[in-house]
Amino acid sequence: MSTAMESLIAHTILQGFDAMYGRFLDVTAEAQERFEKQLWGQVHHALKKRISFYDHHVELVTNQIQIMLGERYANHDFLMAVKIAYQDLLLDYPRYDIAESFFNSVYCRIFKHRNINRDKLFVHTSQEDRVPPYPTSLTRYYQVKTTLSAMFERMLDDTPFTLPWQDKSRDINYLLKHLQRDLGTQFDQDTTLELIREPFYRNKAAYLIGKLTFSNGEMSPFVIPILNDSDHEIYLDACICDVNDISIIFGFARSYFMVYAPAPAALVRFLSQLIPNKTLAELYTAIGCQKHGKTELYREFLAHLATTDDKFVIAPGIKGMVMSVFTLPSYDFVFKIIKDKFAPQKDINHSTVKEKYQLVKEHDRVGRMADTQEYRNFCFPRERFSDELIEELQTIAPSILTITDDTVMIEHLYMERRMVPFNIYIENASDDELRYAIDEYGKAIKQLAAANIFPGDMLFKNFGVTRHKRVVFYDYDEITYMTEMNFRKIPPPRYPEDELAAEPWYSVGINDVFPEEFRTFLLINPKVRALFDELHSDLFEASYWQQLQQNINNEDYPDVIPYPKQYRFIQHDKTA
Repeated sequence: MSTAMESLIAHTILQGFDAMYGRFLDVTAEAQERFEKQLWGQVHHALKKRISFYDHHVELVTNQIQIMLGERYANHDFLMAVKIAYQDLLLDYPRYDIAESFFNSVYCRIFKHRNINRDKLFVHTSQEDRVPPYPTSLTRYYQVKTTLSAMFERMLDDTPFTLPWQDKSRDINYLLKHLQRDLGTQFDQDTTLELIREPFYRNKAAYLIGKLTFSNGEMSPFVIPILNDSDHEIYLDACICDVNDISIIFGFARSYFMVYAPAPAALVRFLSQLIPNKTLAELYTAIGCQKHGKTELYREFLAHLATTDDKFVIAPGIKGMVMSVFTLPSYDFVFKIIKDKFAPQKDINHSTVKEKYQLVKEHDRVGRMADTQEYRNFCFPRERFSDELIEELQTIAPSILTITDDTVMIEHLYMERRMVPFNIYIENASDDELRYAIDEYGKAIKQLAAANIFPGDMLFKNFGVTRHKRVVFYDYDEITYMTEMNFRKIPPPRYPEDELAAEPWYSVGINDVFPEEFRTFLLINPKVRALFDELHSDLFEASYWQQLQQNINNEDYPDVIPYPKQYRFIQHDKTA
């Protein structure tokens, strides 16, 4: 086959990627309008729409290539030549990083994730450490010319917002007081600010993100959330300079940011200076490039394997009825696979489970549902698997397992951040830790419900505790939309004998939920029961859930604030 055809295929793939990313940027660019016009329902729709572009364009390019080549695409030498030609196209290309992932996706789609050879893929980047120049300046620099107040006023004047400020002078005064409180004597007239030009948008907030550099050369991250009030006036809500709290804002349980990034590699590397405890995979994912985040996560996994020698084991915790989970003790992620057969009480199939996981990826996770990355034909070194784990996998999921002397290949799995199972955490918690954990659990349920997610199975084993002590839901096979459920109060018994009967004296529909019953299966421990009654007793009232449903139907969503209240300039009532 001619060199011209190899080049044509390479150009076809890159053109398909450009079309996809162009649409990605178009939806992202509309985030400012959604924020300023308070189109909160459209925020959720835009998130789902933007995620869908990737697979749609991979499919278009795959079909186009198969039409162009017929059966000839399977030639090894030809495919290697296509990769080389594609790699040449990326030498001066500003989005080479995610374009490599797009190439991988097209290749895997053509071969239906079979017969995948690493030399034909960009398992490792072809342009290590190259940071492409940004089409425009990525950041703006600010120095104190007269006063710190004047510097921050220039910063706010440079923002792209078209709405009026509620009280700009007041907000700048709040900002200065908080910076002096949190940073002390470091924050002075010699402080400089470098701010990313483009605001970050998520849910009902916009964020200004940058870094402060002090006269002694030290640096502090700088995050300013901006909210839009009922009069369509904007105001600064907080100032966050703590790395750990900013890490939570960029956490794996939150929806992806909308930030206009024509060259994401440069943006990600700037962010990595601000949040050094976040990996490239996490940062790419946080800005909506989750498919390339998947590539980076795999690269990080290979690097971890190369520097460790411990063995994969069954993850601690109560075994699930639908999923089986294993992990590497030295690694921060777990691997989840769908069992071949489910427990009898689980009336679902494999397709439904996959749909639930996709729903979570596309929905507003409000910091309470763990994101996952989905892989096919994932290969592990056989020597790193414990005998117990091999036996477990062969028992519960033999249909997706291929074992050789050298490898263990799993046809379909999810990678997810590892957490301490909530039921295990509270068993070992101190009184203060237990109180905080129960409050977090209740808040997680409420915030999910307010975002139109009913967890279904709310047993403690289905939640985890992060390193920041946040409680996050991670078992999705029974989740559904709040608006599809029917929350009811248990009717009074007709006769005294009704309460002793084996069957309920009232009818129960398929989507009926009786919140009064939550106490029975959740609050066996008296200490936990007392804390729950004190902190979140409203969860046992059908009227509470019915009001949430009404709010959702009215598109009345609470402000889910991803940072501690002490950073807020003014305390507000309508927050979750």
